[in-house]
Amino acid sequence: MATIDVYKDWLGIPEGDRPPDNYALLRLVQFEDEADRIRANYKKLNAHVRKYATGKYATESQDLLNELAKAMLCLTDPERKRDYDESLGREFEEDVDPLGRKPMEKSLVEKKLVTRDQAREATAYAEARGLTMRDAVVQMELVDQETAAQAYAVELGLPYVDLEDMLPEDATLDAVPRHVVKRNSVLPLFEDGGVLLLACVDLPTHELEEELRLRFGCPVRPVLATPRAIQQAIAKYYAPGARSESDDAAPKGKKRKTKAEPKAKKTSPRSAPQEQSQATGNETMLGIIFSCWGLMIPMLLENYVLFPSIGWPLFFGFVGPLTIVVGPATIAFCYFAFFSKK
Repeated sequence: MATIDVYKDWLGIPEGDRPPDNYALLRLVQFEDEADRIRANYKKLNAHVRKYATGKYATESQDLLNELAKAMLCLTDPERKRDYDESLGREFEEDVDPLGRKPMEKSLVEKKLVTRDQAREATAYAEARGLTMRDAVVQMELVDQETAAQAYAVELGLPYVDLEDMLPEDATLDAVPRHVVKRNSVLPLFEDGGVLLLACVDLPTHELEEELRLRFGCPVRPVLATPRAIQQAIAKYYAPGARSESDDAAPKGKKRKTKAEPKAKKTSPRSAPQEQSQATGNETMLGIIFSCWGLMIPMLLENYVLFPSIGWPLFFGFVGPLTIVVGPATIAFCYFAFFSKK
């Protein structure tokens, strides 16, 4: 039995590649993009081939019907169609916005760093775990941090910087406390044309931009860097004791308060003499009190405890040896302890 060429005899496809590509199989112009036309051709050819579904060519008819269905499904699936077209040598125009931004997975695929299937897997991985595409491709070990950050920068339309090649200005670093840069994973670099360049992992929040605008008096322009590079730079430039930890840090050109210079307590010229005079008065009062008790206590002991039977016509009563000895000694002590310091 003669072998039949179903492509030529049933579909009218000239001799050539066998099997033909999907476009030739569905009798379409090369790289047809209209899905309705693709499906319409498929229906016509499907109906025609079914005529041979019975009889001696039933097997060939079923095989060809399967080929037609697979070709139609491929060409009506946008992602699969793009892959298929590129395999045939089709070149697509860059699908970017005026700023040159495009999804990072597209950049990685175009650079042949990941396949389209890997990009789709990374997208599903990121969505399932609430990650960014940048973190997803790194965790899946498809690309390294630097490559992912570069693609992410393209997506955001921002420059990418290698912090090992950067030398931030000290005055700019001094203007932002360590706890601010550490909390936000950012590193202020320098001012350029009235704009603060800020290395960061993600786009800075509105609150952070406003805080930096108030500190520097100029807008902020973010530039992308890898998370590892940011953390290493913070550890390097904000080593303990190297920068101010207070919120009083000021921008370049303004005096900054530091912890090493505690604010001295101010004392008015009048307050010092008044405090000294008050202290002297207190010492004098204590000297008088101790002197009086130095005379009274010995006298009371002599008149009421030691010699109660001896009377004395004077107002102070009996003055005995205890009073004569202890009294002057107490007065002498009080003099040197209190009065001589005046």
